[in-house]
Amino acid sequence: MKILTFDVEEWFHVLDHESTKGEKQWQNFDYRLDANIDSVLEILDRYNQKATFFCLGWLSKNHAHIVKRLDAMGYEIATHSNLHQLVYEQNINDFKNDLETSIKSLEDITGKKIRAYRAPGFSIKEENRWVFEILISQGIEIDCSIFPAKRAHGGFATFGSDQPVLINTNIGTIKEFPMSLDEVLRTKIIYAGGGYFRFFPYSVIHHFMGKSNYSMSYFHPHDFDAGRPILGDLSPLKKFKASVGLKGALCKLENLIRDFDFIDLDEAVKKVNWDSVSMIDLPERRKKQRIENQLIFQNNYKQTVKQINKGSTIYGS
Repeated sequence: MKILTFDVEEWFHVLDHESTKGEKQWQNFDYRLDANIDSVLEILDRYNQKATFFCLGWLSKNHAHIVKRLDAMGYEIATHSNLHQLVYEQNINDFKNDLETSIKSLEDITGKKIRAYRAPGFSIKEENRWVFEILISQGIEIDCSIFPAKRAHGGFATFGSDQPVLINTNIGTIKEFPMSLDEVLRTKIIYAGGGYFRFFPYSVIHHFMGKSNYSMSYFHPHDFDAGRPILGDLSPLKKFKASVGLKGALCKLENLIRDFDFIDLDEAVKKVNWDSVSMIDLPERRKKQRIENQLIFQNNYKQTVKQINKGSTIYGS
């Protein structure tokens, strides 16, 4: 089972970097998403290939036509958060609000339920596993955020699986499609997405993909932008990661789609026998009440503000 997914974001949505931190900073950069999406869709259309697109809710403000286009072409739409922030830097309320906004923004565009989520930078770690309870509470049924190895933005090295599993929490279960791994010299590596895909020669990627019974890919439209600007204030290492393999990436993507049979996430969910997969327990026993209390407080606060505003309107105070 090989799953084709794309994280739809702009080239300047660089994580953990001050000059690209948020919406205020993003206004300083030119948009390149339309042309990059065109390149990807041309290949997908040529091979009649399905895929799942994890879209930022932010797109509803600036690129709503792209989400509409993807949906009209029959591609599955999922959420990649609203404002592309590292989850482990958010508190519970910030994460919940960002998730709610992204879901509503995308559902308003497509008129369809958003079922799946992927965290920016795979930034769910062991210490912020409370995220899964929030996802479940907001109607998310499928997560694709687990990077079951160490990485720059954290990863979840102790997760215990690089195959589809069920995650069990205090309030229910959620289907998990983690990133797929392989091993070289006792080192776990990712080969099917982002900078990893651009860095490795196609022969290496073909080898890993061919021997795996499960591969979760993740690409970004800017992975295939040979003219992509490179931020001048990046460190030398980040400049390398941002630029490596850009020129040949689109050709590699086409080769991959030509050489292997991919499916989208929706079909993958149907193919998995969920009664037989492993169950990973991630209960937040000590934190459960705190999470519930924070959510209750937030809802009560919103109601109080509404009542105060209503009273101000009536009495003119």
